[in-house]
Amino acid sequence: MNNTLRLTISWATVLCFVLFLSTWLEDLSSPVVLTVLFLWLFSVILLSAFGVVHEAEELAVMLGEPKGTLVLTLSIVIIEVALVAAVMLGAKEAPTLGRDTMFAVLMIVLNGVVGLGLFIGGFKHREQSYNLQGAASYLAVLIPLTTSALILPNFTTSSTGGTLTPMQAIAFSVFTVVLYGVFLITQTGRHKAFYIHTNEETVALAVPASDAAPVAKKELYKHIVLLLANILPIVLLSKGLAKILDYGIGSLGLPAALGGVVIAAIVFAPEGISALRAVARNDLQRAINLCLGAATSTVGLTVPVVLAIGVFTKQTVILGLKPTEMTLLAVTLVLSTLTFSNRRTTLLEGAVHMVVFFIYLVLVFNP
Repeated sequence: MNNTLRLTISWATVLCFVLFLSTWLEDLSSPVVLTVLFLWLFSVILLSAFGVVHEAEELAVMLGEPKGTLVLTLSIVIIEVALVAAVMLGAKEAPTLGRDTMFAVLMIVLNGVVGLGLFIGGFKHREQSYNLQGAASYLAVLIPLTTSALILPNFTTSSTGGTLTPMQAIAFSVFTVVLYGVFLITQTGRHKAFYIHTNEETVALAVPASDAAPVAKKELYKHIVLLLANILPIVLLSKGLAKILDYGIGSLGLPAALGGVVIAAIVFAPEGISALRAVARNDLQRAINLCLGAATSTVGLTVPVVLAIGVFTKQTVILGLKPTEMTLLAVTLVLSTLTFSNRRTTLLEGAVHMVVFFIYLVLVFNP
């Protein structure tokens, strides 16, 4: 679809909901109205997601790896963090929102997208290679961040119910920010070669520096603006979609966690689409940068924001996962370590990750 038409549809929808949102969402009791609004918002958000993918891939070619994928990753994660913060700062109490969102993202990205990607890549290319050092560095940061944020609060004695004391919250936030900051410096600075891997097919896709240099600055600004223009409708429309989902889930008696799963899947759709397209063209390194980068950034940015809001507004923030969720997280981290401990992947690793993801979905509907 033409980029101008895509942006016109997206921003026209945003304008309609800004002007008439309160009226349209006042009464969702009609199944027809509920269905039409859901399909409309879902379609426009998905349309914007494809626009984000297109602009991010253009930037990836211009900036090179790993900066190209980092732009997309941080853009999407900032959307997710902004949505969580908006709900927490509103009137509605949501003590488990940050925890549930982070867990949903980890399961969707590390098992759903990674599993499907490795399965498709293995089926199409038999084996795929990547830079082992880059994947290992992602997991080296991700494991302590997720463990300290989502598991350790269940076992502290200074507080109960999966919560942290103000002192623990401040300390954990500082540790998280520092570690994530060091990781970003490593990724974009002295060790950026860890996140680059070339093979015969990906080399053919690269743009020579001499060709990109004359238009780099002008084109860079253009695609950054277009990236933001495609991202913002997703942010502005997701809250309306969340309200529709909450009403529909409540009316149908579905599990409350399903709403968080759907929103997380929609918000991270651009990265998922981009990762799967990269795997299909045998660029597994870009897919790893996107998926493991999204998981790392989600925890690295969400934890400090959620804990800071809890401390300053005196809200209760529950980070500790339930026993079944802790088990799934532990299995996912161990499995990811095993998957990315060899220099080549096959469809078997993808199938294993997909099984864990389907188990997660079953437990969402039938806890």
